[in-house]
Amino acid sequence: MTDAPLLSGDYDRDRTEFSAYWVAQRVALDALPPKAVREPAQQQQATRLLDATRTARRTFLQRHVATLYRKLTDEHRQLIRLEDMAFAAAEAVPGLCPTRAQVAQELALAQKHKDGHEIDQGLLFNHILADPQCGIHLCHAMLLPKPQSQALRAAYARDGRVDLGTARIERRGAVSVVSMCNPRYLNAEDDTTIDAVEAAIDLALLDAATTVGVLRGGPIDKGKYAGQSVFSTGINLTHLYNGQVSYLWYLEREMGFINKMYRGLALPNQLADEIHGETQEKPWIAAVEKFAIGGGCQYLLVMDYIIAERGAYLTLPARKEGIIPGAANMRLPRFVGDRIARQAIMAERRIDCDSPEGRMICDEIVAPGALDAAVMERAALLANSGVVSAASNRKSFRIAHETLDQFRCYMAVYAREQAYCHFSAALISNLERFWDAQNRRM
Repeated sequence: MTDAPLLSGDYDRDRTEFSAYWVAQRVALDALPPKAVREPAQQQQATRLLDATRTARRTFLQRHVATLYRKLTDEHRQLIRLEDMAFAAAEAVPGLCPTRAQVAQELALAQKHKDGHEIDQGLLFNHILADPQCGIHLCHAMLLPKPQSQALRAAYARDGRVDLGTARIERRGAVSVVSMCNPRYLNAEDDTTIDAVEAAIDLALLDAATTVGVLRGGPIDKGKYAGQSVFSTGINLTHLYNGQVSYLWYLEREMGFINKMYRGLALPNQLADEIHGETQEKPWIAAVEKFAIGGGCQYLLVMDYIIAERGAYLTLPARKEGIIPGAANMRLPRFVGDRIARQAIMAERRIDCDSPEGRMICDEIVAPGALDAAVMERAALLANSGVVSAASNRKSFRIAHETLDQFRCYMAVYAREQAYCHFSAALISNLERFWDAQNRRM
């Protein structure tokens, strides 16, 4: 194994020399047998190669991330989403991040058989987000409506409904109801749901006839909950164990549609922060049936009003999953305090909606069967206050509790730490121990 080059400080020279080093080390890694069949000595060699190249990536990014970002965005004149940014960086600096083909190759493997090349994407976004100017610019890009959503805007304005497969949106009066629709997995989240949900959220925020958004889970067609609706079971653990959840999914989700519900849509030509910028935002209501587990619970922390049916509960089983529960570590303490938040995230504490702790999160508890009427009644009250007033009050709350810059700092740490969690041996062990993941069918 050759030594990494020394940093010169000149971007072009360092890009050339570090790229040559990373590409050569990747050739050496690829010469080893696949991880699934490596001997212990071969795996130790692979670990040494991966660790050395990641140390070099951190060295390069600490010095050159701002220059790289400026080049990729034409001096900040282009707003590029992170999923495109990751692969643009891979082309601009070969070896810095995995290419689309390399990610696709690993996506075909079970999680425990991957070398974790997407960790390098985590290192990239850790450094981009750690830089105040670059990080805010990337946050701005992620708050823009996606082209897919813009293409559906006229159809939604005309028809008042769009079926996106794993998500559905329907207008009821001045209310847009977004339903998560992944019934086989009890409305769990994965790479098959993220684009559809974000498009639905975009449409609700873009729609001129909508003043309030509602997020809920769709009906379940089979099994224990057949004929009933549930909110969400969070990340699809079966897909995660089988390697079908990409690393970028975590960042797209947090910086995309969840942040859009919390902050609204940004405008291309205006800053997206609360002090200088303008956003297109509306109040959101969550309608919780049965449970809001993991990612489902995380949604609630950006809502303006939460209505839960009696008997519903919330959990954040991060310890059993081996990952960070999105931005819950930052947001949940604002609702229930630091102690209860740590118990929920690190000690699996269940929070019943109709409990003193649950009522710190949920605004209203209703009897089963009364949820629809309660949601529409509350939506009418929120709509009566006017969109301008609602948006102004939301911005005022955010500047006091979670500015866009605070979010940027959190996401810089999250980008790195979640990457290591996503590919850790502990994650596989947790899923096998607590989820019996090796015996579940896709």
